[in-house]
Amino acid sequence: MNLALVTGGTQRIGAAIAARLAEEGWALALHYHTQEEVDEDLAHALAFSGVRYERFAADLSQPEAPADLFSAIEACFGSPVTALVNSASMFGTDTLATTDASAISEHFAVNAMAPALLCKEFAARLPDDQGGVIVNLLDQRLQQPHGDNFAYTLSKYALAGLTEILARSLAPRIRVNAVAPGLTLPTESYDAAMMMKAEAAMPLNRLPDPEDVADAVAFLLAAPAVTGETIHVDAGARHVSFSADFDRLD
Repeated sequence: MNLALVTGGTQRIGAAIAARLAEEGWALALHYHTQEEVDEDLAHALAFSGVRYERFAADLSQPEAPADLFSAIEACFGSPVTALVNSASMFGTDTLATTDASAISEHFAVNAMAPALLCKEFAARLPDDQGGVIVNLLDQRLQQPHGDNFAYTLSKYALAGLTEILARSLAPRIRVNAVAPGLTLPTESYDAAMMMKAEAAMPLNRLPDPEDVADAVAFLLAAPAVTGETIHVDAGARHVSFSADFDRLD
């Protein structure tokens, strides 16, 4: 069985990824923290594809959560996870001046520690004679960082480092890659004028859609000769040096 675990897989970008994988025939273990119900587009994709899927609750900020999550999935499906997509993420608005130890620790727990421990469980539980693949969700801002979203950005740098380390240490049995989206699904802080301004600031004069990100993930899952790579799905944002996050640009 081709079984994919998508963290944060019931809503937003995680749901778009899950919907794309359903189209490809993957059985799905959809992790969630608080939002159990799948979004409308994912519900349609699951119904149309007919793939088996189950939802699993876990607070990934807790150190024991990754092992417990994998145990629950294996007990439910009776099969090992063969693809891991680390999509769940914590996003904050701190800067160096406003951050504190709590903010940094919380972001690292969800955005770096949890993916690392999930990768550990994935590699340990995958049968020796079976190959697997991991895709981590990064952020285009790592190419030209600014001072906003400080703890979040630091934690994503750690995840980028994890991708590089594991691509080397888990080869050849497990491939490890990443996708780095740009502004895709805005938060409530964005109004229509901000969105238009952000689009105009992109080299491609558009913003990526969740489906664009999902397509990149699907490609990496199906690319047997690719490991240690990051695909930027950002409408070219990484080629521009922004002074602040998109909702704070002058």
